[in-house]
Amino acid sequence: MSRAGADTFAAFGLTGEPGTDTFWAGPTTPLSIPDGDGWTTLFLWRGSRAASVVFESWSEPVPLRRWGDTDCWYAEVRMPARLRVTYQFLVDDVAYADPGNPVGAGGDRSIAATPDAPAQPHWPLVGATDVLPLPRTRLRWASERLGGRRTVRVHPVGGGGPLVLLLDGDDWLYLHPATAAFDSAAASGEMPPVTLVFLPAKDRGAEFGCRPALWEAVRDELLPLVAESGVPADPGRTVIAGQSLGGLSALYAALEFPDLVSRVACQSASLWWTPDAAALADPLGGPVGGTLAARLRARPDLSGLRIAFDVGEHETRMLPHCALVESLAERAGATVRVSRSASGHDRAGWRHALLRDVAWALG
Repeated sequence: MSRAGADTFAAFGLTGEPGTDTFWAGPTTPLSIPDGDGWTTLFLWRGSRAASVVFESWSEPVPLRRWGDTDCWYAEVRMPARLRVTYQFLVDDVAYADPGNPVGAGGDRSIAATPDAPAQPHWPLVGATDVLPLPRTRLRWASERLGGRRTVRVHPVGGGGPLVLLLDGDDWLYLHPATAAFDSAAASGEMPPVTLVFLPAKDRGAEFGCRPALWEAVRDELLPLVAESGVPADPGRTVIAGQSLGGLSALYAALEFPDLVSRVACQSASLWWTPDAAALADPLGGPVGGTLAARLRARPDLSGLRIAFDVGEHETRMLPHCALVESLAERAGATVRVSRSASGHDRAGWRHALLRDVAWALG
């Protein structure tokens, strides 16, 4: 929906002539107003060069329009109900966070949420220039099975407890402040004491497919390092938490390494995955549920397994893959929790589910 004329910005509660200091001193952006069963959201950029707003896996980039010959560029974007999305401005192929938005995700990303999106109470506001504190415990892992070296951070929450392995750990260290969020959830009584292990990926496509190497390395190399670190931890109730390909890998670990993990929290797991999916023109167009659905049809005994599934309600093509695997896991005896987040395929939507589902997995 587009509004031409002088009331373009007034509809969103903005005052002052666009491009003036009075105008730029207005409320934080983006701003949303009701539009049928969804919202129209106004994005603003101040500059002299053309820009576009780029969303993370929800929409194609939207070019911004210039207001006259001012430094004001804007776009009105139609959004569905219940959406939280990561975005950035692109100017001459350089990405920037939104300077008018206090909710950031790393140095060049911001997070927008429609007014009806559920709150995420434990995640603090992080601006583009903020540097997130890192856990003090740092392990140098030189893996013989995986090759290369990587840095693994470990953080006890509430004094430490069951291990929670966070796949794509660097994202939860540098983009989204997982240590602060878990600490807050534990302080409020919504999370038991846990020990977070931030596991970075060097090659997601190779490591997070349905292959044993990663989990053999975790079992035989990484967990002994954690045990020697002096950080209080209980490996007896290990939770694996992952998103996208990481969610696929987390569920694969539970099926193939039951002595290692019996609790899983996976968000938007890539359950369309098959060994040849990457070579297909449409990877999501293959067999519904992919390799793990085929594995679950063999009816393994999953009676000791707790799995929390979450997927963005706007990920329409992911939903059939997830729904099938969810039902097959429950039929095989697993204790299953299913939810849908107000997001697309986006870590900004997964982060609330991460806290909730890890707490649930620990029962």
